Amino acid sequence: MTDYRIERDSMGEFSVPSNAYYGAQTARAVANFPISGIRFPRPLIEAVGAVKFAAAEVNFQQGLLTAEQKKLIQSAAADVISGKLDGEFVVDIYQTGSGTSSNMNANEVISNRAIELAGGVIGSKTPIHPNDHVNKSQSSNDVIPTAMHVAAAVVLNRDLIPALTSLHDALEEKAAAWDKIVKIGRTHLMDATPIRLGQEVSGWARQVELSIDRLNSVQPRLLELAIGGTAVGTGINSPVGFGSAVASELASRYSLAFVEAKNHFEAQGSQDGLVELSNQLATVSTSLLKIANDVRWLSSGPRCGLGELKLPPVQPGSSIMPGKVNPVMAEQLIMVCAQVIGNGVTVSLANTHGNLDLNVMLPVMARNSLESLTFLAASVKAFTEKAIIGLTVNEARAESLVEWSMSMVTSLAPVIGYDNAAKLAKRAVDENRTVRDICVSESILPADQLEDLLDPYKMTEPGVGSGGE
Repeated sequence: MTDYRIERDSMGEFSVPSNAYYGAQTARAVANFPISGIRFPRPLIEAVGAVKFAAAEVNFQQGLLTAEQKKLIQSAAADVISGKLDGEFVVDIYQTGSGTSSNMNANEVISNRAIELAGGVIGSKTPIHPNDHVNKSQSSNDVIPTAMHVAAAVVLNRDLIPALTSLHDALEEKAAAWDKIVKIGRTHLMDATPIRLGQEVSGWARQVELSIDRLNSVQPRLLELAIGGTAVGTGINSPVGFGSAVASELASRYSLAFVEAKNHFEAQGSQDGLVELSNQLATVSTSLLKIANDVRWLSSGPRCGLGELKLPPVQPGSSIMPGKVNPVMAEQLIMVCAQVIGNGVTVSLANTHGNLDLNVMLPVMARNSLESLTFLAASVKAFTEKAIIGLTVNEARAESLVEWSMSMVTSLAPVIGYDNAAKLAKRAVDENRTVRDICVSESILPADQLEDLLDPYKMTEPGVGSGGE
């Protein structure tokens, strides 16, 4: 049976679990929002703790906190940053649109933990008050947007970009190793002209390289922080220079170029930067979907599909078909990418509710954007390590399909004409023969010219061979 203590907030008394670090405002929010059971993710809790830690430092420098108050707040905030107090962040994502309940959750947890460290009585608000000390010079309206940007930037730089870089490097390595392997190209999923496997994989590598570029292009907007704007962007109750100084503290902590927002009314009235990030994540996801699906197609089989690539087996693929192995690492990636694209739509829609001086869908924007970043980073890492690095080629299969393709006739068209080449291709299919076989048996072209024109490697070099002249 849970024991309770009675705390007071501006609305009166409220029961709080006696062992909780949070207080009355948090308990009210828990009672008001029994919606999903989904709470703020770890990166955002860490970021809120980091903002409170930095704010205490700057408030002390401004003469607004004593050295002891600063020490207590920062010690408690450090516990929030480390994850030690994650269980105390109990407010549902679907709450007040500004995230005020979660900001007060942090203020109360840090206040009560600081009181405990000082040997005081939890819930007494002495010697550290959640509003007067922990939230000094701040508002939920600038703290939550700031924490959203900090958390997103940290996960982007710490997790996702390194994961994409590793994938890019692995694909570049495969492209170089497979550069001499000729396979059949496919357009519309139908036979096309030859292509080198290294060329095909180099396209994947370039997609990932451009994905990293796209994400880096967002960073100047992401690194602007709303802190210092307080309630509506005017900075009321915040000393001059507070936002810039807090941004500097956060930049030092994370080695990222955080700066105070150039315009606090933009930073709090909208979340365009987070929309930009979420939509770039969606674009990245479409690239990764293409790569994952190409890997699935090319490794399909192993005997009755394309079977040109061989994925490393990581687990049994069927509960009824013994020996079956599925492309599960590609499948988990495509599911994550679908989720990220959906999250981007939610974030975009949420940003349309930046009514007048504050966006009122901040918690769901924070949850979805951070979910996209964290899921994608973990998914790409797993795909690289358990699919791409161990990916091998069935070279004999790839090369045999090249000779069998009726599209080999393409290089003959400039010499014998399109119509004659089309008839030749149709015959190859109807008679179940190769283009080369028909040409040789009927002496359609001199042997040396035919050998040159039907050299599949030459067909993969732009401008080389008759087809490129």
